[in-house]
Amino acid sequence: MLVYILGVALFALGICVSVALHEAGHMLTAKAFGMKVRRYFVGFGPTIFSFRRGETEYGLKAIPLGGFCDIAGMTALDEVTPDEAPRAMYRFKTWKRTVVLSAGSFTHFVLGFIVLYLMAITMGLPNLTNKPVVDEVSQCVRGGTTAEQINNPVCQPGDPAPALAAGVQSGDEIVSVGGTPTPQWSDLLVAVQGASGPTEVEVLRDGETMTLTVDVPRVTRPADNGGTEQVGAIGVAPASLLPYGPVAALGGSLSFTGDMLVETWNRLLEFPERIPAVVEAIFGGERDPNTPVSVVGASRIGGEAVEQGLWEVFLFLLASLNFFVGIFNLLPLLPLDGGHIAVTWYERVRDWFRKLRGKVPGGPVDYTKLNAVTAVIVVIGGAVVLLTVTADIVNPIRLSP
Repeated sequence: MLVYILGVALFALGICVSVALHEAGHMLTAKAFGMKVRRYFVGFGPTIFSFRRGETEYGLKAIPLGGFCDIAGMTALDEVTPDEAPRAMYRFKTWKRTVVLSAGSFTHFVLGFIVLYLMAITMGLPNLTNKPVVDEVSQCVRGGTTAEQINNPVCQPGDPAPALAAGVQSGDEIVSVGGTPTPQWSDLLVAVQGASGPTEVEVLRDGETMTLTVDVPRVTRPADNGGTEQVGAIGVAPASLLPYGPVAALGGSLSFTGDMLVETWNRLLEFPERIPAVVEAIFGGERDPNTPVSVVGASRIGGEAVEQGLWEVFLFLLASLNFFVGIFNLLPLLPLDGGHIAVTWYERVRDWFRKLRGKVPGGPVDYTKLNAVTAVIVVIGGAVVLLTVTADIVNPIRLSP
């Protein structure tokens, strides 16, 4: 239990750091462009401590559930003093305001990449593409009519160990079997099951390709029709994580980041249709592991991962959360940063059309006209948060039953 609590606290700390750096992204870019940053605080509620350096007050508040960066004149409705007016954010060029507003999300993307890079060089990245990389080389291969017989770890005298005898090693990528390319593990299975006797197996090891001769035996396995069949087997298990060196990990992590961003966007599009399943889970239905989770649920899963020693799950979840927050925050909805970006570019496009018609710029958008829409979005967002938090308390997603 203590390890679980430590894992929950550690994941929550990771979230707090992410939020703090999100706001730091806004602050640093705003300062770089000459905007005035009044305050930078981590957390909400009562102030624990604060200090002033230059024109900015920095501090920590009691409730570590967010943070804020107070930039003078973020909208034209914000009150600014006469000395702040020339440096009010709304007076700056559109591209500069866009950079500042998107810097928070960009920080999440960078953090997600860094987490993935650390995974890549320490434990590897998830093998989502099903590459035929070997994790374990079996001491023997066994036939049988049941899964228990086939998976019996006790080898008997005379049981063949074809991959082991041929020199196949953990981390090898099997690129062909008997001249047949094997781009995925499923292709490897088909090629091996159809092989018999001495077979050339091409492997990629430490960047070098080599050819091994594997004497493939035919063993008895259960068939799909309920009977048995004779198939080839060599005794290798797939790797769920793909290892990388420090240099190769840069490209691997960048590519994996792109894949995760696409997957996160797809999951975000599916978000509304998964809400009914969350409601059902609250009232006793089985919790679908693909339903949305709150920060509470993510922290609980992080705690279970640490408790079970699954640090790859912990880090992958932390990276996933950063990518989700980064993309979600860019949605063109107020009060999200993406909503402010949308308003900023609306002003730019509107003034461009006004210029074509010989008119002067229209000035900053009146945010009071958007208050009703913003309020609706806040209420909907609050309801979703309440639902997911409730589900994560009464019927949480667990790594194991």
